[in-house]
Amino acid sequence: MEEVIPQRPTFSFPPHSPQQNKAETKKTSHSVKVNVVVSPPQQRSTMRLSLSSAILLLAANASAFAPPLSSHCRHTALFSTEAAADASPASMADSGKPPAHSDGDANVKEDVEIPTVLPSDVGMDYVPLATMLATGQLAEADQFTRDALIVLAGSKAKGRDFVYFTEVKNIPSTDLATIERLWNKFSGGKFGYSVQKKKFKQCKENFEAFCTKIGWTTKDGEVERKKRWFGASEFIYDVKKAPEGHLPLTSALRGTSLIKELLKHPVWDNDDWKKEP
Repeated sequence: MEEVIPQRPTFSFPPHSPQQNKAETKKTSHSVKVNVVVSPPQQRSTMRLSLSSAILLLAANASAFAPPLSSHCRHTALFSTEAAADASPASMADSGKPPAHSDGDANVKEDVEIPTVLPSDVGMDYVPLATMLATGQLAEADQFTRDALIVLAGSKAKGRDFVYFTEVKNIPSTDLATIERLWNKFSGGKFGYSVQKKKFKQCKENFEAFCTKIGWTTKDGEVERKKRWFGASEFIYDVKKAPEGHLPLTSALRGTSLIKELLKHPVWDNDDWKKEP
């Protein structure tokens, strides 16, 4: 049974279930007690906590933060990380798995405000993602995002730990908008799929030029190659140092169709996704 520290305010992270309605998502199965300053109930759209408390919360309740994936796929990439017969040598097929943890972004403020009104059409809990982004845990937030898309696209229900490009249309606009607002908010508008879409259009939808523009490539002498995920990741989990559009990451192991479909999702057809709930 989970130990509860007495005499401290509580906030909870309910598990996701596609069968839950919005009222049911208020039920909780995980409670972690930390020093939190919250608004009165009728105004409680955010919670404020110190950086140290937030990081402690992430460490103490990590299992409650991940989308409901089985343990063997919780740290897999958005695509399968096994070699694919049709993978291009120029793709990110050699990138392996991203790191499960990052050192954190040194640019994060000590006091952080975590939004708690985060809509989902399927009852997904996005407070963990908000907490990771607000506290600069960008590698963890990046992985959470990929894992969430596997669930949202229906791939996990079909027994797969990666998304087919044909399943992108199944991802609810409400959820993709919530994810995007969080990435935008905590990066100052620097990260997110909408930013990547803008960069992709600037590159006239040339994928190689796009990868270079958002910092997904590096040079070994005169040879330009895709950055690696495995071992010591070459990607940049720092808001100030990373180029615009650098995060979130999407592997192109099975080709570039998935990321292109994500950037063509109808949620980006207008700016409604920017509206706060």
